[in-house]
Amino acid sequence: MRFLEFFAANIRNPHTRRAYARAAEEFLAWCADAGVPSIAAVQPVHVATWIEAGTRELAAPSVKQRLAAIRHLFDWLVTGQVVPVNPAGSVRGPRHVATSRQTPVLDPAKRARRSTASMSRRTPACATAR
Repeated sequence: MRFLEFFAANIRNPHTRRAYARAAEEFLAWCADAGVPSIAAVQPVHVATWIEAGTRELAAPSVKQRLAAIRHLFDWLVTGQVVPVNPAGSVRGPRHVATSRQTPVLDPAKRARRSTASMSRRTPACATAR
């Protein structure tokens, strides 16, 4: 019931809610397979191992989102006094650098047309000062 409350009340965006629920489900299934007896027994090494395994299968942004989901879940569990500390808080995600593209350069003719079109829509400064 507490997990339902976490996903229903704390995450407003339905896409984020669905992604976080999927990440939590996969993490808890992984923990069960790894022999972690309860959610209170999860340690940073468990989270780090799961994240490391994810980097072999998924792109860095997807792994970072999964880590964010687990961090958010454990933050909520700490606030609710279910677990004493957040084991995902100290785990680092994979490095991902988003490169920004340069703004495309317009040819001089298009630039002139856009410039004159925007000037014709403007009100002269002297007309608004009266």
